[in-house]
Amino acid sequence: MKDYAKLWVGYTPKKNNRDCSALSRIVMNGASENDRIVKNAVSELKDGLKAMLDIVPDVTFGMAGTDIKVTKGADIQDREEYSITLNTDSLVIDGKSASGILYAVFDILRTVACEKSIEKVYAVKKTVRPSNPLRMLNHWDNMDGSIERGYSGKSFFYVDNEIVIDERTKDYARLIASVGINAVVINNVNVKDAASYMITDRYFDKLAQLGEIFAGYGIGLYMCLNYASTIEIGGLDSADPLDEKVIGWWKEKMAEVFAKIPTLKGFLVKADSEGRPGPFTYGRTQADGANMLADIVKEYGAIIIWRCFVYNCKQDWRDKKTDRARAGYDNFIPMDGDYHDNVILQIKNGPMDFQIREPISPLLGGLKKTNQMLEVQIAQEYTGQQIDVCYLIPEFKEILGFKTYCSENDDTVADIISGKTFNSRYSGIAAVTNTGNDLNWTGNYLAGANLFGFGRLAFETELSSEQIAEEFVRMTITQDDAAVKAIMDILLRSREVYERYTCPLGIGWMVTPATHYGCSVDGYEYDRWGTYHRADHLGIGVDRTDKGTGYALLYNEPNASMYNDPEKCPDELVLFFHHLPYTHVLHSGKTVIQHIYDTHFEGYAEAKEMAATWDSLKDKLDAEIYENVRERFERQLVNAREWCDQVNSYFFRKSGIPDEKGREIW
Repeated sequence: MKDYAKLWVGYTPKKNNRDCSALSRIVMNGASENDRIVKNAVSELKDGLKAMLDIVPDVTFGMAGTDIKVTKGADIQDREEYSITLNTDSLVIDGKSASGILYAVFDILRTVACEKSIEKVYAVKKTVRPSNPLRMLNHWDNMDGSIERGYSGKSFFYVDNEIVIDERTKDYARLIASVGINAVVINNVNVKDAASYMITDRYFDKLAQLGEIFAGYGIGLYMCLNYASTIEIGGLDSADPLDEKVIGWWKEKMAEVFAKIPTLKGFLVKADSEGRPGPFTYGRTQADGANMLADIVKEYGAIIIWRCFVYNCKQDWRDKKTDRARAGYDNFIPMDGDYHDNVILQIKNGPMDFQIREPISPLLGGLKKTNQMLEVQIAQEYTGQQIDVCYLIPEFKEILGFKTYCSENDDTVADIISGKTFNSRYSGIAAVTNTGNDLNWTGNYLAGANLFGFGRLAFETELSSEQIAEEFVRMTITQDDAAVKAIMDILLRSREVYERYTCPLGIGWMVTPATHYGCSVDGYEYDRWGTYHRADHLGIGVDRTDKGTGYALLYNEPNASMYNDPEKCPDELVLFFHHLPYTHVLHSGKTVIQHIYDTHFEGYAEAKEMAATWDSLKDKLDAEIYENVRERFERQLVNAREWCDQVNSYFFRKSGIPDEKGREIW
C-alpha cells in the first residue's frame, strides 16, 4: 500500500464484465469535453476500467448541455441528474451538467467494482436524480492539525497553522465525489486562533487552490466563520449585527474574500452556544445575525448555513424545569419565516447531541417557513469513536423516514430536507465527518462504511442499509461472497449491539466526561450540560411530559400524545420522555430493570460474537485490513464489558432488585 489507502476508489482487477463490449465505447452527452469536471470524469473512467478490466474505453461526446441556472435548491438536483442507457455496442451517459456526467461515471465504476453485470444493471435506462440538493461534510479540523472529536489521526488539511495541498487532497475529492458529496466545510465550527484569519490574505492563495480542486469534482467549498471577527481581527468593539460599522466591515471583507476565492459557496456559522459569541450578546435574534451575513453574501451567489445548536450550557442540575432538549425549538420556532431566502438552518437529528438513541428534533416538522438542513454525525463521538464498530446508516434511515405530521403529504424528514415539503429554496443534509490522516482515512476500516454510506444515502435516500453495506464491503474489503455476507452481518447488527451494552431506553449519556468514550453512569449527572438521567432508588428517566418540562408537547400530533403517554411511548425512547419506576412493564413485557440487565448482558455477548466472526475471516482478508479491525474489536470488547458490568452494578445497587436470571452482577 501507499502512505494512505484508496478505499473504494482503489480499483483492483475484476472478473465480471470483461467481455462487455459496451464498456469499450462510452458516449457522454450534456456538457463540454473541455469542462474540468468532465475531464476528471473521463480520467476516472479510463483509469478505473483499465485497472479493473484492462479496458481503455473510447470516449466520445455528443451534444453539450447548458448548466441550469440555480434559482432554488431543487434546481441543484435537476442539474445533477443523469441517465445511463445500454446500447448494443456502447453505454450512453446523458447528464444535465458536468456534475451529472461525473456521477454517472462513478455509477458505472461502482457497478463494475461490485462485480455486477453491466447488461443487467443498465438493461433498462437508468435515471438518477439526487435526493437532496446539498450533500455536505462538516470537518471539525483545527489549523494546528488537531481535530475536535477526531478519531482517525490528525487533519490532512492543516499542519502547524498552514493549509496542506498534496496528492491526498485530490484523492479526498475523488473519494467523496464518488459517493455524491457536493459540499465540504473545511474547518471547525468552533472558529478560533489561526482559523479566524482564514478570511484574510494570510490564507487566500491556498484556499483558492483548494477550491479549484474541489470544483473539479463538483464539490462546493465552504468555511466556518468566527461571528466575532469584527472584534477579533477587525479592530471594532462590537459584533452587533444591526450596527452599521459592523455591517460595513463585513461588506468590505466579503468583497475581498469572494474576489480572492471565486469558488467559495458560503459559510457555516455557530453562534451563542458553548461559549461562542453571537447576536444574543447584543440583544438581537439569531435571524438578525444570519440575515445580516446572508444579505451581504447574496450578491456573490453564496449562502449562510446557521447551526441550531444554541442553548444555555450553564444549567443547574437541581433545576428540573429547564430542559436542554427544548433549546433548539424554543430559540428558533418563534423566528420561523424571519430568515432570508439564502439562509439555511442546520438542525441536529436529535434535540441533544448525537446519542445512540434520541427522538427526532421537533424543529424538523416544526419549522414551516424556513430553509432546513439535517445534521448527523459520522464521527461516532458517542457511538464508539471508530473503535467500536457502529454502522450508522440504519439509524439515518430511521431519521429520514420519521413522519413529522407537518403536512398531509410529504411529511417525513426526508421530504423536508429534500425541499419537497415546503418547496424550500435551499435544503439538504450534512454530516460531521470521521476522516483524518490515518492510513485508511477513518481509523477503523469498518468506520469507512459510515463515510461511504452517508454519501450514498444522501444521494439516493431510497437505498437500503443492506445495499449500501454490500457496496462498501465489495468495493473496499473483499469480493469473497462468504466474507461479504459475514461482514455485512457485523455491520447491520452493530448499532443495536452498541445500544444494548451502553445507554438503555433512550436515556443517553452515561459517558466518561470530556472524552465521551467509555462508561461513567453519573459522569454528567451533576454537571452543567443538562444531560441527566435522574436515577434514584425507585426509578430512572427525565419527565418531559406536560407534567415535567413539556418537551413532549413540542411535536405535531399524534407524536405529541404518543410521547407524552408512557403507555404509548416506544420502549426505545421511554426514559427520554418519562421518569419511571424500575418495576414499570414495557411493551416488550419486561420491567425496566430487567430490560437493563438483559440488554447489557446480551450486548456484551453479541460484541464477542461479532469479534469472533471477524477472527474467522483472517484467511480471506488483506492482512492489514484484518489486523486493523481485529485490534479495534479487542478494545471494543474491553469497553463493552465495562459498560455491561458498570451499568448493571449501578442499577442493581440503586434498585436492590436482583436479575431474575441470576447472572453475576458486581
